[in-house]
Amino acid sequence: MTNGIEISKSHPRAESLRIREELVEDFEAKIVAEAGLIAHGRGEAFDYLLGEKTQSHALRSTRAAAALMLLAKHPVISVNGNAASLSAKDLIELSNLTGAKLEVNLFYRTRHRERAVAEHLRSLGAANVLGNDQTFQTEFQEVHSSRRRVDVRGIVAADVVLVPLEDGDRVDALAKAGKKTIVIDLNPLSRSSRSAIITVVDNIVRAAPNLVDITRLLKGENRSALEQIVSEFDNKRNLSEAVESMISNLRDVAAKLEEGYAQRKVGD
Repeated sequence: MTNGIEISKSHPRAESLRIREELVEDFEAKIVAEAGLIAHGRGEAFDYLLGEKTQSHALRSTRAAAALMLLAKHPVISVNGNAASLSAKDLIELSNLTGAKLEVNLFYRTRHRERAVAEHLRSLGAANVLGNDQTFQTEFQEVHSSRRRVDVRGIVAADVVLVPLEDGDRVDALAKAGKKTIVIDLNPLSRSSRSAIITVVDNIVRAAPNLVDITRLLKGENRSALEQIVSEFDNKRNLSEAVESMISNLRDVAAKLEEGYAQRKVGD
């Protein structure tokens, strides 16, 4: 039972429906913005093109992301409403594994939503959540949205920033400020995906737990091994493979539809 709606486990879209209802609940709790519901639907459309599965390119980029976070001196995980709703527990675990700080950063920003997201993270065990104390806030002038407000103890001081479900202008600004950015984005064509140094083209509900698991596996590796993983990763090639994967899936679907049409004509 989610949000008063019973979802049968046998329903072919059961997991998708469960996630949608959780987002609605978190919208009502002011964690998710109205536009966040639309953004999730757009992301699901790209997930269809991936076959709703984690592809090999996503696992490679996740491995590079884990290595980069373990190498970082001051990693930060930027958390917006959708990321908090969909993957808070995994992001908190990743924070514990890497020493990364969690910073609330919202496009549709109000004091109420800042507090709601921060309290949601704390309720799930996050010890130190940044981004909602105005005493420590400053601005990135290159960013022309509420995301420009950042915490001097977090993103300002960071060398590596994980920015799941992000908008492109801030990823650009972070890069110009010398930050290495890791993006989780189902759209390989987005500005965020193309601006990051590592992009995981996958659904965050799969990417975040994968990132936790791979970080745990790599945590015992020495620095040179981690550096090699990062140096061998090419994000342009990664994005190209993601696009090719989508095209391949579409061709497979088209071929099956054509085959069904041909069989129906024979039956006629």
